[in-house]
Formats: sequence, C-alpha cells, structure tokens
Amino acid sequence: MENKIGFGFIREKVKNRCSTLYAMQRAELETISTDPQEIMRRQCLVDEMIQIRSLETKFPQGGFTDCTGFLPALKKESSSISVENMRKLSAFMDNLRQVTSFLNGTKEGKYPCLKALALPIQYFPTVNTRIGNILDKNGEIKDNASAALQKISSELRQAQSSVSRRIESILKRAKADNITDEDATISVRDGKMLIPVNATSKRSLAGIVQDESASGKTFFIEPMEVVELNNNIRRLMFDRQREIARILFEFTEFLRPYIPELMDGARFIGEVDFIRAKAECASQMRAGMPVLSEDGNLRIYEGRHPLLESALEREGKKIVPVDLFLTKDKHILVISGPNAGGKSVALKTVGILQYMFQWGMPTSCSQKSEFPVFDNILIDIGDQQSLENDLSTYSSHLLNMKNLLKAASSKTLVLIDEFGSGTEPAAGGAIAQTILEELEERGTYGVITTHYTNLKVYAEGSKGVVNGAMLFDSVNIAPLYKLEMGVPGNSFAFDLARKMGLPEHLVKKAEEKAGEDFIDLEKQLRTISKNRRKLEDKLARIRNTDKTLESVTEKYSKELSDIRQTKKQIIDQAKEEAKQIIAEANRKVESTIKKIKEAQAEKEATKKARQALKDAGQNIENKGLSDQDKKIEAKMKSLQERQARREERKAKRENKQPQTKAEEPVALTLEVGSKVKVNGSGLIGEVIKIEGKNVTISVGDITSRVKKDSITVISNKEFQSQAASKPSSSLRNYSVTLDESISKRKLSFKDEIDIRGQRLEEALITVSKFIDDATLVGASTVRILHGKGTGVLKEEIRKWLKTNPAVKSCQDEDVRFGGAGITVVELI
Repeated sequence: MENKIGFGFIREKVKNRCSTLYAMQRAELETISTDPQEIMRRQCLVDEMIQIRSLETKFPQGGFTDCTGFLPALKKESSSISVENMRKLSAFMDNLRQVTSFLNGTKEGKYPCLKALALPIQYFPTVNTRIGNILDKNGEIKDNASAALQKISSELRQAQSSVSRRIESILKRAKADNITDEDATISVRDGKMLIPVNATSKRSLAGIVQDESASGKTFFIEPMEVVELNNNIRRLMFDRQREIARILFEFTEFLRPYIPELMDGARFIGEVDFIRAKAECASQMRAGMPVLSEDGNLRIYEGRHPLLESALEREGKKIVPVDLFLTKDKHILVISGPNAGGKSVALKTVGILQYMFQWGMPTSCSQKSEFPVFDNILIDIGDQQSLENDLSTYSSHLLNMKNLLKAASSKTLVLIDEFGSGTEPAAGGAIAQTILEELEERGTYGVITTHYTNLKVYAEGSKGVVNGAMLFDSVNIAPLYKLEMGVPGNSFAFDLARKMGLPEHLVKKAEEKAGEDFIDLEKQLRTISKNRRKLEDKLARIRNTDKTLESVTEKYSKELSDIRQTKKQIIDQAKEEAKQIIAEANRKVESTIKKIKEAQAEKEATKKARQALKDAGQNIENKGLSDQDKKIEAKMKSLQERQARREERKAKRENKQPQTKAEEPVALTLEVGSKVKVNGSGLIGEVIKIEGKNVTISVGDITSRVKKDSITVISNKEFQSQAASKPSSSLRNYSVTLDESISKRKLSFKDEIDIRGQRLEEALITVSKFIDDATLVGASTVRILHGKGTGVLKEEIRKWLKTNPAVKSCQDEDVRFGGAGITVVELI
C-alpha cells in the first residue's frame, strides 16, 4: 500500500545509498512506528547525522564494511576465517574505531541520540593489533606473520629466483637456435615458468608440454632442466598455504571470545550506515525534522511530495507546496476541484509525509510542521479492478471501505481518492456520505478527494469535516495546483469543455441540462465559504487584539504600580528634606531663644514658640500619602526652589558648596542618563545602556562598553565643570585607543559562534558580546550554533535577539547546513 503514495521511492533511495548489506536489509524491512518516543528517537538520530555531515570533517562519510554475514559462523570450534573476511574485519575495526572515537571526543550534550546508540559498544585494540601483525596495508598476509611462514617465504623466493635465472638462460639459447621467436617471453601457467615454442619446433626443446594456444600454433613447454626446480616451488607454495591456514585458524581461536561484542559492533556500524543513508537522502530532498504534535493536530507547512519534486526538477520546474491543517474538531478534509488540478497529489503528499515521519525520516516540508502519531494509515487510491477475483473497480472500492471501517478509530488516518466514484452518482454519493458520517462520528482523521456535490454540501454544515479546494485560474482556464482550506472546489467542467474546443452551442445545451440549480449551488457554496472564512479571519483578528489588549493592560498595570512606588519614594524624600529644613529652623530658633534668655525675655513666650515649632514638624511627619497630590507637589516645588536659592547664595559667596549638618550629601546611583568619570583616565561621559556588569557610555562622539567597577558616578555640576576645562586632546587620545581596539577586533572576529553545551546564562553573555563585536566590526550576517536539544536555548537566544536594536532578523539555517540547530542573524 505504501507504493500508492510513493513511499517505495523513498525506501529505494535510502537502500541505494547504503554501504552494508545489513543497512540495505534495514531499509527494506523497517516499518513505521506507532510509539512517539521511538519515532522521535529515529528522527533525532537522522537529524544529528545531518548536522554531522554538514558541520564535522572527522566523521567517516561512507565506505562502511559489513561483518554480520560471516562472524556468526566463526563461533563453531572447527571454523576458520578466510583472508578475504579478515580484510573485511580489519576495515570494520577501523570503521568502529573512527565512529566511537569521534562520538567520545565531542562536547558533552552534542549528538546525544547517537552517543546513546554507541554507549554499549566496545572496541578492542588487541584485535586490531593482532590483525595488523598478520595483514599488510594492502590486505595481504605478511611474510613475517609467523617464523615458519617467514622461512618458507624466504626459500620460495630463492627457488623462484633460481628458476627464473635458469629459464632465462634456456630461452636465450632457444632464440639463438631459432626454436622460439625473437620476441618470445617467459609465460607462467599454474605457478610454473614455461617457454612458448612454435608447433614445428616443439620437439627441438627437451621438456614437458604443459599447455598450448587456442590456435594450436604455440606450445608452452616446461624444460626438463627446471622440472625439479618447479616441483620444489610448488611444494614450497603448498607449505606456505598450509602455514597461512594454520595462522588463520589460530587467529580464529583468538577471536572467538570476542565475537558476541564484535557482532554488536557490526550491527551498530550497520545502523550508522542506515542512518547516514537516511541523512543523505533527507539533505538531497531538503527535508528536516518536524515537530511531534502534542495536541493531536496535523499541521503541514510548505509540504512537498519528494517524488513529484524530483520529477519536476528534472524538467526545470518548481513544485507548488501544500499547506494543510487538521484538528480534533476539524479532522477530515474533503478536497474538490477540477480534474488534473492536484487533488490526488495533495492527498498523496499528506500520506507520504506522515509515513516518512513515522518511519523516522525527516519530512520534505517546513520544520515547524507538526505531525501526530497514528496507529493505522489506511489508503484507497487508484483503480483496483481484479480479474482474478472477479471484482470491478467499485466492488474493490467497497471492499476497501469495509476493511477501512473495521479498523477506523480516532487514531487512524484514512486517505481516499475519488470517494464514491465508479458507480451511479446518486447511489455512489449517498454511500460515500454515509461512510463519511461514520468516520466523522468515530473521530477518524482523513483526507478525501471527490467531485460529488452532496459531500461538499455536507462538509459545509458538518462539525468535523472541512472543505478544501484546488485553485483554478478561471481567466486562463488552467489549474494553479494550490490547496485552499475552508472553500469547496469547482469542477470547471463547462469552462474546460470550452477550452478544449467543444462547440459553444453544445456547452450551453449541457449547462441547460445540468440546470440553474446545479450551477448556482456551486457559486453559492463558494460565496458562503468565502464569507465564513472572512468571518473566521475577523474573529481571529479580534482574538489577537484581545490578547494584545491583555498584554498592554498588564504592562500599564505594572507601570502604574511602579509609578505609585516612585510617588511614595518622592514623598518620603520630601518628608526627609522637610525634616532637615525644620531641624535647621529649630537650631535657629534655639539660637534666638538663647539670645532672648540672655536678654531676660519672658519664659512663657519662649516655651510657646518652641512648642509651635515642634507641632509644625509633627504635622509634616504625619501627612505622608494621605495628603492631596497638589499639596505634595506644591510642597516639593517650594522645597526645591528654597534649596536652589540656598545653593545659589552659597555659590556666589564661596564658589563652592560647604556642607552643614542639615545638608547631608545625596547618594548618586548608576542609571541610564547618569554622568560618570572613567577611573584612571579623567574622561567623563554619560551612561546610555546598562547590561549586567557592563555599561555603555558616550564620551563625546565615541561610544564605549566598560565594566561597572571602572567608572564613578559624578554630579551634573561636576560633569559640566570638568567638561568645560577638559582639553580636547584627551578625547582624541581616547578615540585613537578605541580605533586600535576596533582594528584588533576586526582582525580576530569570526562570523560564527558555537554555544552548544553552555548554560543559558553563560550563553546569553557570550551571544551579547558576539553581537556587540559583530556590530562594532560592521558584520552584516552572523551564525549562532546552538543545536536543537529541547529547544529552550534556541528560544531564549532568539527572544534576546529580538530585543537587540542591532538585529534586523533571525531565522533557521538551510536544512542542508544545519537547519534549526543554527540561527542566522542579519544585522542592521
């Protein structure tokens, strides 16, 4: 059934990219999973492999060797490994070492799924060392694999050298005696060195005829002088083969205890090969890992059927992507529209993407797409007429409906093409509507294509079914292949008939036979659906507006609370200042009373004056927040004016501000707008931004980022005084220092940063500095590698980026270069 939606094409592509027989079998036999955890584990494995292929260079990119075929046979006591299988074992051990060492050498938190897969796998260096003692770099048995083999090989070389010299001498004499041709050379047959002799001269050379040419004109003779030498060579060769067999048997005995763990490693390499093949196909199809739906909704954004896309690309055309949404409330989509308008393609696109997702393959759609998990995916597509079983097209269709209804549930996805077709329209439409009602009642998810008007009418008034239309260019009479949700499609049969050249009078006659009711119904359905869609859009905008209003209300409530707090602080400050003024007044009064006493003034009058002053102070202290705002503002204004006059008088008198007991200095706090002095340089500036322990200040036309502990807050008067007297050379020197710093940053700046494995707080600080440097050096685009994981790090980084005025936009990298694991930031 999977071939009906084109999944066989995906399976075959993956199989063709596998290096090992194990991986090929996995590609053939792997079924879709109904376990959400298993599905996401498979998806994660392939997604991590895509990242490795695009970002890493040390991971082996293919050429894996399969040992699962011969290792089990070596468990038998009498078994022995062959030289060819030992070569495979050597290559497999290299594969295992490269993969495991790569995964073990990466940062903690990177590629967690692949690391979990490799966790139980063991690599045995002793096995690899033992193989290295037996095989050379070309995969041949070393002459020194054993002492006996080394001795035999040495004797064999000497014997071959001796025969070679003797046969060369014989050939030279034969040429001189015209027994053989001048251009004749020594030939080797079955390990023996032979001399080619013409048929007419074969009796002129004493020896044994070992072979002759196909034409019979040339005989290959083993001279009698070298027969015994050749026999000795053959004996040594047999001895060598026996010694090699002994070495291989001995190695097999050594290897046998390791075979269970080596089989685990071989299956692991096969799995890695299978995952790599999936990743290669996914990259070619520009597919990425989608999201597992948690609410049961199916949301496909920019879905593309990979088989159709591949065919169109060969023709230089582009595919029209599909956007489709099914929810628990609207779980069945009825697609209608003209023939060849793309209805079946849209249906098959949904089917193959859902199948790819549950098979553990990245999907050819936007990575923000969401897929639920279905227990069954049931398909009824195409003409299934069976001559063997005496079934017509419609009978086969009804048999499929019978089986479909047996299995259909709320965890089932049904895909039905040309629902109800193949029989008399009235009866077929009635049966189709009845089945549709049953599927709706069960909560079954489905995508159905049809031309029946009664199904479109039913969908308009149904709670769980929604219409969908394949759009059509009514001006040019051509399909647009674009799906529009919420609108029933029109067959445009009469328009197509006119385009195909059917006589106009026949088309009009057909329209009359169809009746005005039929034509008007199509138009009215579209009008009603459009109006309903507009209403739904308005409701959606209203809901969005309500959310925005709630957000604004919450914001203003917080601001109001802050204002009230600030108001209380201002009142408390005003009361404190008032106390200081009264205390000063009291001191003056006491001084006056003292003078009165010294002048022997009336004691009772003095007492009344002191009590009046005390009552005035108590009155100011008891007012607080219960006073009216206008009185508070007036009092504050009065106090401020009085303080300003006092400071002005003192400044005129001594050109400085001596402090009295009643005038305690006000603490200066660091905030945006504060005037500050850079410690150790004498430079002064204004704070324009505060970020944690860092402060951005403006010094003349220069903006610089410094640490909090490197500056001191100063008053406005001190700032103005120093600004008037500060020589311009200091600012110029500071500008030169900044220019040198910028030059150094430009030389060392890289437009990519890797924050994988960092904690959120650490990552935000790193990204903040990175963006500051990028802005300073004038970079236009930068990349942030954060990986995928749970998505929290990516989400928080992007939230921060959106608040940074230097950032223009941020988006996922192309799936071929990392996808959602990398954020591409465009700077202003």
